[in-house]
Amino acid sequence: MKKIISLILLLITVATFSFSSPALADAANGAAIFSANCASCHMGGKNVVNAAKTLQKADLEKYEMYSLESIKTQVTKGKGAMPSFSGRLTAEQIEDVATYVLSQADNGWK
Repeated sequence: MKKIISLILLLITVATFSFSSPALADAANGAAIFSANCASCHMGGKNVVNAAKTLQKADLEKYEMYSLESIKTQVTKGKGAMPSFSGRLTAEQIEDVATYVLSQADNGWK
C-alpha cells in the first residue's frame, strides 16, 4: 500500500512540474519580448493608438481577444495600426508573448 501511495505522489509531482514549469518560463521570456517589441504601444497593458482597445482583461474579453490563439493571431498577422510580427518573431516567441499578455491581464497589469 505504501508503494502505491508513493507512486501516486510521484506521478502527481511529475505531472505538476511538467505542465506548470513551461508556462512560467514562457511568461518570463514573453515579458522580455513584450518589453522589446510591444511596450512602446502597450506599456502597462494600455494602447496608445486606440485607447479603447487595451490589453486589460475586460477589453480583451469585450473584443473576443481573451485567448492564447486570438492573441497569437493578432501578433502574427497584425490588424489595423498594429503591424505583423511574423517576420520579426518566431512562432515560439509569439506564443511566449501571448502567454505573458494573458498572465498580465489576469493580474491587472501590476
